[in-house]
Amino acid sequence: MMEIKKYEKESEHLRKTRPTKDEYFMLLANLVSLRGTCPRLKVGAIAVKDGYILASGYNGAPSKMDHCIDVGCLMVDGHCHRVVHAEQNVVSMAARKGISLEGATLYVTHFPCDTCLKILINAGIKEIVYGKMYKNEVTEVLLKEAEEKGLIKIRQFKLDKERVKVFLDEVMKDEND
Repeated sequence: MMEIKKYEKESEHLRKTRPTKDEYFMLLANLVSLRGTCPRLKVGAIAVKDGYILASGYNGAPSKMDHCIDVGCLMVDGHCHRVVHAEQNVVSMAARKGISLEGATLYVTHFPCDTCLKILINAGIKEIVYGKMYKNEVTEVLLKEAEEKGLIKIRQFKLDKERVKVFLDEVMKDEND
């Protein structure tokens, strides 16, 4: 005999501990950033469309080349030129795998640089959701024009530390028992 059984207590717990889509994808972008190999800044990004992850990337040296953590940062005018940016690695990964980013949203841990913004626009990314501001006046000028032309939208989404702790406690609850 079939029955519908409601688990009220468990359902309420799930409602409290289930991340929103923004929380979920930004958490994943932050997790991806942990793979970054430049000690100056770790950045992670994921491209998402229709609720599915298309590609991910973090900042690090090109494939099979030496990483900053191993040989040092290649600095020019205060910027490391050894690394490929996380956003560029997302586009590169998608291209290598034949995945279109047309209409996708990019979740990225930091505000993009002007080069990444231009690449993302050309890749068809329609929205950028970033976590932390990384001041870049050139990006802001280009972004204003791109938004006015309807090419891309951008918004900031900051993870709440208390919510992140709830998620981590939930993930680790069986491990800690």
